[in-house]
Amino acid sequence: MVGIVALPLAIAFAIASGVSPEKGLFTAVIAGFLISAVGGSKVQIGGPTGAFIVIVYGVVQSYGITGLITATLMAGCMLIAMGIGKLGSIIRFIPYPLIIGFTSGIALIIFSSQLKDGLGLPIAELPAGFAGKWQSYWQHFKYLDVYAAVITVLTIAVMLLWPAFTHKIPGSLIAIIITSWLARRLHLPVETIGSRFGTVSYKFPALSLPRLDMATIQKLVQPAFTIALLGAIESLLSAVVADGMTGDEHDSNTELIGQGTANVFSALFGGIPATGAIARTATNIKNGGRTPVAGLIHALSLLAIVLFAGQWVVYIPMATLAGILIIVAYNMSELSNFFAILKGNRSDAAILLITFALTVFVDLTVAIEIGMILAAFLFMRTMISISHVKWLTEKTGIIAQDQQTEALNHYKINDRVEVFEITGPLFFGAAYKFKEVIKLIERSPEILIIRMRHVSMIDGTGIKTIKEIHRYCRHHGIKLVLAEVYSVQVMDELKKSRLLFAIGKANVTGSFEVAVNRATIILRDNFLLAIVHSEETAQ
Repeated sequence: MVGIVALPLAIAFAIASGVSPEKGLFTAVIAGFLISAVGGSKVQIGGPTGAFIVIVYGVVQSYGITGLITATLMAGCMLIAMGIGKLGSIIRFIPYPLIIGFTSGIALIIFSSQLKDGLGLPIAELPAGFAGKWQSYWQHFKYLDVYAAVITVLTIAVMLLWPAFTHKIPGSLIAIIITSWLARRLHLPVETIGSRFGTVSYKFPALSLPRLDMATIQKLVQPAFTIALLGAIESLLSAVVADGMTGDEHDSNTELIGQGTANVFSALFGGIPATGAIARTATNIKNGGRTPVAGLIHALSLLAIVLFAGQWVVYIPMATLAGILIIVAYNMSELSNFFAILKGNRSDAAILLITFALTVFVDLTVAIEIGMILAAFLFMRTMISISHVKWLTEKTGIIAQDQQTEALNHYKINDRVEVFEITGPLFFGAAYKFKEVIKLIERSPEILIIRMRHVSMIDGTGIKTIKEIHRYCRHHGIKLVLAEVYSVQVMDELKKSRLLFAIGKANVTGSFEVAVNRATIILRDNFLLAIVHSEETAQ
């Protein structure tokens, strides 16, 4: 069943990507087999997907088929490296607004690219840019081909209405059968796969290694990375969806290695990029697939269809494929989620709109890069906003009891002791707050206590800040005490940086009560030393 579903999609995705249909079919066979055989999900179905159309088309236009094969091979190696480097769990946490932003942008680009064939417009070469496409459509709309438009509308109608009868056979296949039969039976003057590509070869491709040199690798690094990142995101999203449907749990790092292996072999056999496909994976699960055997049979079934019935592919109207891709684009757009994010958090809405706009009007690679950077900056801003530094002894010198110190009603702090509390992660984005608050001290105390009970993590900049405070304290004769260091990560960083030794283990405490007692001892020792020093001076 999944092999039948994959047939029209593999053809449509290949043609929309700017390559011949057999490349999409054999990619679905080779990559689909390997993704099921060595991937980290038992039910994942892989092959060409709509998400790759934009990037693959751009690579083909800029570097040709050879450049695409090389970029796919490089992307496969990157995916394997990601899996070996245990990056699978990290990629799964890419912000959702970012994913919706570029998938919705891709959906709009796919829709825009299909109007030429969907309306039968006589445009010799469609402009690459989004605005250029629509300007060209406006200029050529008066030449609309009614037959092509009717076939497109019929395809869309069949795909929308067919599920009401059965989900077992995909509506896209029924649409292909009906429209191909009508076009051939009625001799409709519409463009078909055969009239555009001529004879389609279904001979299994030979293994060949693309020529690799440093100049080619350097110019293809960026598109290869985009292919790898897009493939990783989509495959892991598909695996997560599959987990929710089956109650199983995939191995994200093994999945990346499997995806990488599939793309390497797809490239070696002249294919295009592949990844886990959510729709085909869901179809697999709904039809009872629970083990990798289902994915292997899907690939072999598709191979059998291609070898024994592939000659009929040339009769498929291009308008039919356009109709299929218009439905694919609509499903990819996730309009309900798009508008839900717009109504929510302003930061999420900003990431969504910027990523969407860059995908549509600039470039998918740029959209992913800038979207990731923007998401990182907004995340840092959020983390900074939850990080606070309080001067607890500023007014009364009394610190009220909290839940973790039930033994005391209040802490009466000596006026020669100042207490500050850091809340939230002490990282490079929040360290400056600590420095600014410390400057508020008008007179130098004898002891400076810093409460760190709510400091969950600390980075290199945070450690540097503590070092600077310690250096300042030593210069001015102030004793530094770190109280309530609960976080294992914070304690480990203090040890690694030798700060624990520099401050003194006795001055890094696990409770505030111990810190207060430590301050009392230090004050007493200082007082006794002062008396001794005074007597020695008098003598």
